[in-house]
Amino acid sequence: MPVTLTLRGHDKDLGGGFQVRRLLPDARRQSVGPFLFFDHFGPVTLQPGSTHDVRPHPHIGLATVTYLFDGAIMHRDSLGFSQRIEPGAINWMTAGRGIVHSERAPDDLKSQTYVNHGIQLWAALPRAHEEVAPDFVHTPAVDIPVLQMRDATVRVLVGDAYGQSSPVRTFSRTLYLDIQLAAGAVFELPPLAEELALYVVEGALMVDGEPVAVHTLVLLEPGLTATVEAGDASRLMVIGGDTLPERRFMWWNFVSSRQERIVQAAQDWEQQAMGRVAGDDELIALPERRFSPD
Repeated sequence: MPVTLTLRGHDKDLGGGFQVRRLLPDARRQSVGPFLFFDHFGPVTLQPGSTHDVRPHPHIGLATVTYLFDGAIMHRDSLGFSQRIEPGAINWMTAGRGIVHSERAPDDLKSQTYVNHGIQLWAALPRAHEEVAPDFVHTPAVDIPVLQMRDATVRVLVGDAYGQSSPVRTFSRTLYLDIQLAAGAVFELPPLAEELALYVVEGALMVDGEPVAVHTLVLLEPGLTATVEAGDASRLMVIGGDTLPERRFMWWNFVSSRQERIVQAAQDWEQQAMGRVAGDDELIALPERRFSPD
């Protein structure tokens, strides 16, 4: 049986009524490949005056991976990058030794009604690269490989699959796919990575005869091919990669293999020593409950 663990996640309020479904981390599973954070937001209809903006906040030791199905988000960071994120593009922000960024509604949409829907992942950086220089890379939708495989449309967002390679550069073997299945489709998902999981965005699936409900993340047995069947038109994401070789400590927006590094990052943010987003004087303060090393 390829499904080894089923995670249904929980709702999380990021502030201002901005609700997300958080699948990772989970008490039963910290990560799948390098991915140790998985938020699915929307679809949510935003009205004029909605306050779902994410104010400037810091990160270390990870890369954020933002992908939209609908809507738009304006990314700005302490390196000076300003990028409108739109459906189908991959936006990979390497935090490394430290970066500050905001995610807000684009100015032209603030007075409009529109739908926002997408997924944000965090990928842990290998220990040797945890302190690399921060960076931001936008890969537009037109540069993402797309394959039509019978009743399946596969977009290779990150990594290698089915003979196609994404142009997105990573620090370790990483896989991220967006797959749309027609009603009645039967799709073979081979063991494309050491660790692999799939998440149902829309519809409902059978994985080797086992039903998988919408908004569910299932981990697959390593080394085995899974047979995915779609009763209705469905959309799923596949995530995976090499197993993380060392434990990662996570607190707030910080990830590190060293607990003392998280303590230092908290102090740096409190002292406003991690940089600023130009033209944006707001910020998210540290949580009241501080990180406590083991």
